[in-house]
Amino acid sequence: MEKIVGEGQGFDRIRRITGYLVGTTDRFNNGKRAEERDRVKHSGIKEIMKKEVSKDEN
Repeated sequence: MEKIVGEGQGFDRIRRITGYLVGTTDRFNNGKRAEERDRVKHSGIKEIMKKEVSKDEN
């Protein structure tokens, strides 16, 4: 069996918060934590696009 490239490697989430790439927020002060908590989350875009496409087809 052929091994897949990257198989068995760990993956850490990296996020861009106010211009900085960060892996964890454990070192953020209260202001930076509030900024991250209050920002707009862009999730569910696929479902929104599906609704728009089906609406345009009718």
